[in-house]
Amino acid sequence: MVKLEEARALEGMGRGKGVWVCVIGQLATLAIAQGGAGARGTCRGAGLAAGARAELPAMGVRGGGQGPVSRPRCCLAASLALAVLAAGAGPLAAGEWEPAEGPPEPRGRSPFQPSTGLPPVEFGAVVAASYRGPGNGDTRRNRELPILLWWSPGLFPHFPGDTERIDCVRHSCLVTRRRRVALHQRTKGIIFYGTDFRAYEAPLPRLPHQTWALFHEESPMNNYLLSHRPGISLFNYTATFRRESDYPLTLQWLPSLAYLRRAALPLAEKERWRKQGYAPVLYMQSHCDVPSDRDRYVRELMKHIQVDSYGKCLNNRELPSERLRDTSTATTEDSEFMTFISRYKFHLAMENAICNDYMTEKLWRPMHLGAIPVYRGSPSVRDWMPDDLSIILVDDFRSPQELAQFIDFLDRNGEEYLKYLEYKKPGGITNQFLLENMERREWGVNDMTLPNYLNGFECFICDRENIRVAGERDHKKSRGEVPAPEPHIAQVTHMGCPMPAPGFGNIEDLSAGNSWKEMWLQDYWQSLDQGEALTTMIHHNESHQGRFWDYMHEIFLKRTRQQ
Repeated sequence: MVKLEEARALEGMGRGKGVWVCVIGQLATLAIAQGGAGARGTCRGAGLAAGARAELPAMGVRGGGQGPVSRPRCCLAASLALAVLAAGAGPLAAGEWEPAEGPPEPRGRSPFQPSTGLPPVEFGAVVAASYRGPGNGDTRRNRELPILLWWSPGLFPHFPGDTERIDCVRHSCLVTRRRRVALHQRTKGIIFYGTDFRAYEAPLPRLPHQTWALFHEESPMNNYLLSHRPGISLFNYTATFRRESDYPLTLQWLPSLAYLRRAALPLAEKERWRKQGYAPVLYMQSHCDVPSDRDRYVRELMKHIQVDSYGKCLNNRELPSERLRDTSTATTEDSEFMTFISRYKFHLAMENAICNDYMTEKLWRPMHLGAIPVYRGSPSVRDWMPDDLSIILVDDFRSPQELAQFIDFLDRNGEEYLKYLEYKKPGGITNQFLLENMERREWGVNDMTLPNYLNGFECFICDRENIRVAGERDHKKSRGEVPAPEPHIAQVTHMGCPMPAPGFGNIEDLSAGNSWKEMWLQDYWQSLDQGEALTTMIHHNESHQGRFWDYMHEIFLKRTRQQ
């Protein structure tokens, strides 16, 4: 993990932000050392987001920023490591945008299976086949293919190369992280990573022949621009945690159904730990002051039931060893760490932000271990649960006191407690919606035998851009008799997360100078302003960054007059 910027001032906004990014080599090396379990450490992203109120024409427009002082999981650590190990790629020949032609790809493989027909790419002590897709009937030479540009170069899934030909199920494309091709006529699509996207740094002017694709599997807090209609409408295609997105990543933190079926620690052993002084409830968070305001709720809950809190937030107990106190251990599925936390009957599973379908390891890990998650996060979480009785939802209770009473009831009644673990028995996963979605999923999680979702989304865009280009060509040749392809614009439901709200109590009860209120509500609404500013620039075909801040100032004055 490398810190790039600290307290970077945002012009005209009076706000600061720090940006943490992961180094791909470190991520991959750590993932290798940990058996693909994911890299250690955390990244910190920060900034402002924006949105505009107008529906956008043609190919759509885009804008952006990032949520203030956030600390997401380490920038796709597991996926990037898998991309390095199982989807590495060789570079294209310089100048020609055409690599040496490899042997034809074998047919009949799964859609994103790594090729074995190319020489392996070495990465440290690991040798991985170069990913090129499953093969298709596309006979075009590389110089004839559409180009897709990964605007966030660190996310490019063909490390250590910078350009590659991909042969997807139906079509082929060239993919690259070389920004110098941004203005190339053959560059038909640009893929952005939502956490890195900033409205004031958008590549302008927007070219009419290009689509923009958004990859954002991370927390809504990283970029609230995407939660406003104008912000998400800047993109044509999306891969987000929302099921409504074009390429959904909702179950990205659930490796498999077998992960849920893992046997729980026997109840008798958990009772033994209770008698030795363990609380019934575990809370482990070191990222405080997040949009969901989870600490405010937990603080109130602690007044009514014993909670062991080991992280930096609301800490009241020390972990039993120095190794466990290392945050890099707690951010992975380290065996010692997992054994320790499995002793607890209940885990407070509080997401850092509230949004439909945003579910992380905070939910799935306790279920894997056989603890009952006491959950607040995705309002639609029940849709994805293995059965009707596997988690406790915080919002089902009128108060923290009422929740504490229910937890205490289950703690004292083993038979009732075990009903929440029935899904671990053979045939216990009865939710057909979950079963069907896992069956349809074409990518894997921390599984080197399956493709990763970066390559999957890349091929998704490649196929659609080839279809669009062919449609535009047919329209032109027919002199208008064949209709032009309709532009595809992302909808607000592809992210659409609500305004942050206090974890307990009402927003009216917070003082004017409350730090949580000043941070997250300001960020949420400044995100809207940034989107409007960027949208205006695109509509006016402007590209000077100074004009962005001029529009921001105008929008601020307009809002001030309306209040």
